[in-house]
Amino acid sequence: MTRHATADAPKTTEGMGLFERLLSLWVALAIVAGVLLGQFAPVIPETLSRFEVAQVSIPVAILIWAMIFPMMAQIDFSAVLGVHRQPKGLVITTTVNWLIKPFTMFAIAWFFLMVVFRPWLPEAVASQYLAGAILLGAAPCTAMVFVWSTLTRGDAAYTLVQVSLNDLIMLFAFAPIVVLLLGVSNIQVPWDTVALSVVLYIVIPLTAGVLTRRTLIARRGQAWYDSVFMTRVSPITPIGLIITLVLLFAFQGEIILKAPLHIVMIAIPLILQTFLIFFLAYGWAKAWRVPHCVAAPGAMIGASNFFELAVAAAIALFGLQSGAALATVVGVLVEVPVMLALVRIANATRDRFPTGPA
Repeated sequence: MTRHATADAPKTTEGMGLFERLLSLWVALAIVAGVLLGQFAPVIPETLSRFEVAQVSIPVAILIWAMIFPMMAQIDFSAVLGVHRQPKGLVITTTVNWLIKPFTMFAIAWFFLMVVFRPWLPEAVASQYLAGAILLGAAPCTAMVFVWSTLTRGDAAYTLVQVSLNDLIMLFAFAPIVVLLLGVSNIQVPWDTVALSVVLYIVIPLTAGVLTRRTLIARRGQAWYDSVFMTRVSPITPIGLIITLVLLFAFQGEIILKAPLHIVMIAIPLILQTFLIFFLAYGWAKAWRVPHCVAAPGAMIGASNFFELAVAAAIALFGLQSGAALATVVGVLVEVPVMLALVRIANATRDRFPTGPA
């Protein structure tokens, strides 16, 4: 992805590949394909659902690894040594992501799903949707942040520091936060299942990505790794995501057909949460006079979600046919249009922030 140093704000789709630009369209098409598959070829999802070990769907686990590995392979944890640069930016990012975002997501989702929409949502269904929202709130964005950073002319090196530190914290904070908030919601999940999800969908792909990165850079060099290897493996992520969504909606077809308004009811608190977290982090950065090239991508990390992890955890904890899995996919559906709107806001307000190296 290229970045431009011109004075004019870049177009919001500049630097985005076809998949990222049309992510909401691909998700919508995956919904249609999945529903049709579930209605006319139910034997396919039924057969795949039999391949389980310790409540883990083997086909889904393989697809999730395919989605997450390319993201983890681009993380350079040596970049964390750069934490001394613009420490205010890291204070804002880590505080908002881990001490504020999970709890505001819980509060907003609980209010809408359990109170406002109570006449239209059975309590058991609303609780499942709330669980999915909690999983999204506990997983700040990893990969798409690099896209949002490009679109707002963020400091690429510093964005890497923010994302790398965020992933380190996620290793230890994701499971306790999820268990705590699900427990507050009277949704009981076993610790060992949550821990297994962390190992499967964070530790294993992260370790594989780090080892792959170090080994190949040592043998072929940084330029080859970035321009050749990452170019080859990056398409695996969208392929894995779309196949996973098709499979998920093959199981969710009945819900979609019977209650399409549930998608809207799930989307409303997710959208409100996205705007709230962005403006909280962005406003804090402005008050602290953090340069725009650090403030904009820092605010984007918390506003967007590591939805691949949330989808994987929802499936592992509650199953492919669960409302929690459906809620995490709605997060995928609304993310790109909402984040592009925030990119426009960030670019339009650039002159209100101090300038800095980018």
